[in-house]
Amino acid sequence: MEDKKGRDNGEWIVEVKGIAKSFGNIRALEGIDLKVRKGEFLTIIGPNGAGKTTLIKIFSTLMKPTSGEGRIVGFNLGEEEENLRRNIGMLSHYTYLYENLTAYENLKFYGRLYEVKNIEEKIRRVIEEVGLEARLYDTVRTFSRGMKQRLSIARSIIHDPSLLLLDEPYTGLDEWSKERFKNILKRFHSKGKTIIMTTHNLSCSLEMSDRVIILSSGKILHEEEVTRINLEELERLYPQFRQRVRI
Repeated sequence: MEDKKGRDNGEWIVEVKGIAKSFGNIRALEGIDLKVRKGEFLTIIGPNGAGKTTLIKIFSTLMKPTSGEGRIVGFNLGEEEENLRRNIGMLSHYTYLYENLTAYENLKFYGRLYEVKNIEEKIRRVIEEVGLEARLYDTVRTFSRGMKQRLSIARSIIHDPSLLLLDEPYTGLDEWSKERFKNILKRFHSKGKTIIMTTHNLSCSLEMSDRVIILSSGKILHEEEVTRINLEELERLYPQFRQRVRI
C-alpha cells in the first residue's frame, strides 16, 4: 500500500546495505550498512575526509555508489531517482539559490520544479516558517549568509519532503543564525519528518538528534542513542575515531 509520500516502506525510511564509493584508487566509503526510522533525527559526525558528504550525496541521488543497494523513502537507490528526489529535501553549505532572483522567484522556480500544488500558498507558508516574510521580494544577493541559509531551508521543504538531508548546514552561520536555524529544524522534526545531518558540532549533534553515528575512513565506527551518552562522554570518545583517517 502506498502512503501520501512515495511507497510504504514500513518502519524504515532509509535501508542501505554495502554502500561503497571509490574515486579511482581512493575508497571514500567502505560498505555502509544503515537503517533510519521514519521520524528519526540522525546526526553523522566525523573528521574531514570521513565520507560524510559522499554518503549524503548518494542518498540525495547527486552521486551513484560504486556498489551496494538500498531503499530510501520506499524507492530503490539508483533505479528510481526521479521519484526519490520528489520525496527528499537537500541542504548544504552551498545554497543552490539564484542570487539575481528574488526569494519569491527562487521559491517559485523550485516549487514548479517539484510540481508543487497551490504554489502561492506554499511559498507563503515556508517563507513564514523561516522568518523572511519582509524580504520575500528582495534579490538574494542582498541577503546575509544566515538569511540565505534560511531561504535555502525554505527551498528544501517547499515540496513537503519525507526526508531532509543536511550536509554541514551550519557552515558560515553566526550564533544568532545558528539558533534560528536550529529552531526551524526542531519544528520540522516535530511534524514527524526524518532528518539526516552531518556536522562537526558535537554539542549540536546531541541537542538536536535522536541518534549519533561516528563515520571515519569511510566506515561507521560507532553509533549511540543520544539518551545514552552526554557531551563529555562524546568529547572523550570522538578523538579516538578522528585519528583513524587514512593517510
